[in-house]
Amino acid sequence: MKYMTGIVAMLLLVAGPLRAQTAAAPQKIYDIAAFVWPSYHPDDRAKIFWPDGIGEWQTVLHNQPKFEGHDQPRFPLWGPVNEADRYVMEMQIAAAADHGVNVFIYDWYWYDRMPFLEGCLNDGFLKAGNNHRMKFYLMWANHDVGLNWDKRNADDAFTKKNKALVWKGSLDRAEFEKIAHRWIEKYFSQPTYYKINGKPVFMLYDLNKFIEGLGGVEQAKDALAWFRAEVQKAGFPGLELQLSMRRDNKKNLSGVAGDNIGTQKDLVEKLGFDSLTHYQFCHCVDVNRDYNAIMKDVVPLWNEIAAGYKARYYAHVSVGWDSSPRSYHVKGAIVKNNTPDNFEQALRAAKAYVDAHPGQAPLITINSWNEWTETSYLEPDTKYGYGYLEAVRNVFGGAPATK
Repeated sequence: MKYMTGIVAMLLLVAGPLRAQTAAAPQKIYDIAAFVWPSYHPDDRAKIFWPDGIGEWQTVLHNQPKFEGHDQPRFPLWGPVNEADRYVMEMQIAAAADHGVNVFIYDWYWYDRMPFLEGCLNDGFLKAGNNHRMKFYLMWANHDVGLNWDKRNADDAFTKKNKALVWKGSLDRAEFEKIAHRWIEKYFSQPTYYKINGKPVFMLYDLNKFIEGLGGVEQAKDALAWFRAEVQKAGFPGLELQLSMRRDNKKNLSGVAGDNIGTQKDLVEKLGFDSLTHYQFCHCVDVNRDYNAIMKDVVPLWNEIAAGYKARYYAHVSVGWDSSPRSYHVKGAIVKNNTPDNFEQALRAAKAYVDAHPGQAPLITINSWNEWTETSYLEPDTKYGYGYLEAVRNVFGGAPATK
């Protein structure tokens, strides 16, 4: 609450003892989880997209407006820092936690039988001296990779003139078991890993690719049952399996060999997902318009999903969307008027949703901490400063620093 109306002030003045009792009550803690796109650090495998060796900062630093009035480029206030440096990450953790962001959701990649872009998490976050101030969990970003990340070829990739595939996101059972053990042993075991009721939270990004790789719905179901059992063998009470949803158009999804494998809702129930959220507004609503108009569709959507699915839904808020920095000419959909003030109002709607669902974790997901080339970030920039982070703190408060 920024300001106190005269009526509220008078009521609090009259109810002196009640006021003192209320003030002593502990403040509710919300789990504000921001997705992290871990591409802003040197990575030898990433040089095929960003040959300068600084990750996708190469694209950010060479961004230009595409048309008159285009609100680009957007530059980070902190500059092009190496997010796989533990000292840089300590600064970022402090800024996040001070403003109420207390969970990072790391996009996690595995291509050609080896990890990709793990440095931000392994060498940055996990080695940071203050990472006890935050939790983290993984979202397996199991999507195909074309040339969209490579600005030299992105225009043709976005327009489908060049459909070249760099890496496939689908994996077979043997490879899935290999990486599942990596998640359990290397990450779930960390004291800072985010859990709900003691269960490590793990998010899947691309449902179709997962089923495709395993060979079908029944095979995917069996693989997930195995995964849950392995998590329990490791000493956890279970697994909180979460899905990054897409637009629910009630249509059957295309599966292996083009067979219809059921609707998104069918598959959520068949595969036993425990919870749902979104990765980006662009996955569920039209984002080529004003931010406030988008929110008028988003809030009813939260409630529709919560009422229509057995799995719990956790509210998602995106800061914005404009992926044009990745191309030279293609602009695509662009969110307008996503100011820190309007973003703050979206967060207040998400807070109200959480408060209306007391039977589930107080979790809200945000896109994102640092998606500079999709223009959806909380990190401070040269346009709004710490405005987006201050919006989070205005709604949820910040966490005091601890030793």
